Amino acid sequence: MLFTQLISAATLAALAQTGLTSATPVESRDVYSPPVLYPHTGTVWYSGQRHNVTWDNSNPPKSISNRAFILLRWGNLGTPVVLAHDFDLRAGRVEVTVPDVITGNFSVVLFGDSGNWSEDFVINGPVTL
Repeated sequence: MLFTQLISAATLAALAQTGLTSATPVESRDVYSPPVLYPHTGTVWYSGQRHNVTWDNSNPPKSISNRAFILLRWGNLGTPVVLAHDFDLRAGRVEVTVPDVITGNFSVVLFGDSGNWSEDFVINGPVTL
């Protein structure tokens, strides 16, 4: 135990001399999680259609640290289906093409600095179970 503590202390001292322990200051980031307005409960999409996913952009922070993307969610499971990516969250909407999926209940997940998902809605796909 004493040997481990001595090695740890010597390693830290060596790192301090080389400058490897100096950390870059972390810039403060705003968390922005705007509520999704559309699609909502009662919405029905059909595979192949184009729709606007919309969200409330009335109160964005001064800086948003990363670009946004939208994923499709099925029940409580996120899917790897990316509906849109690399758009500005300040826009309040982005157009997506409805993918070919099995008919069912879905939601969309809006990611920027934080994830926020829509209410459940229906997609009518080419396959029904």
